[in-house]
Amino acid sequence: MGFWHFLFIRAALLYLIYTALLGTLFYFFPGLVGPFRPSHVHAGLVGFFLQMVMGVAYWMMPRPGGLRQDALEALTFLLLNAGLLLRLFLEPLHLLGQEGLRPWLGLSGGLQLLATLVFAWAMTRRVVTGDMLRKMREERERRGR
Repeated sequence: MGFWHFLFIRAALLYLIYTALLGTLFYFFPGLVGPFRPSHVHAGLVGFFLQMVMGVAYWMMPRPGGLRQDALEALTFLLLNAGLLLRLFLEPLHLLGQEGLRPWLGLSGGLQLLATLVFAWAMTRRVVTGDMLRKMREERERRGR
């Protein structure tokens, strides 16, 4: 397992714990539900689920021709978590009436969108057919001669 795969999975587990703790707090402090419900859902779906999927996909998906994508893995991780953390900190404040946060929340969504686009582009390089693999192998052999 590479460094970025490790970070994706560890961060996903931290978001899982955060989600479980926040969900438990909702029972003891029902007033938290209103401003924190969207963050709770987002931390669970994006922070835990999506991040786990991305980390495992980067780790386990085939790498045709020994493909290395360390920079794309890092970029995906940093964009996703920057956007997610920005949202988790600002959205409750916004829902409690703090003015002027909407552009920052838009930025957080944009960062998460960019992370998703980087991930999707990286995965398109890994999803190949048997014919494509044969052509890649033949091309490598031609260059090697």
